[in-house]
Amino acid sequence: MTLMVDGEVAGDEFEIEDISTGLHASGFGRVGDGRTFSFRVERLVLVVEVYRPRLAGPVPQSEDVVAVSNRDLSHVDVTDERSLVAAVRDAVADAQPVPRSAR
Repeated sequence: MTLMVDGEVAGDEFEIEDISTGLHASGFGRVGDGRTFSFRVERLVLVVEVYRPRLAGPVPQSEDVVAVSNRDLSHVDVTDERSLVAAVRDAVADAQPVPRSAR
């Protein structure tokens, strides 16, 4: 597990705050517009959930999810932190909005 330095994230910037690599990789971070996100690997699929800004509590609820992304990781080395970070960055950028009725 790697903990990143806490700092300001602005604009289109992207920051991973915590990451665990490997077959069951997971972690969380934030983007410059105030949203946070989490990610996990499930059967070589990267699952990313992006949350609305300014959450009310420390643990996001299902109604806080504003966008999701699922990405095949068959060509990504999930044991390499740099490869995993690049895949997460792309997935966060490509996350599709969740319809309000599905929240």
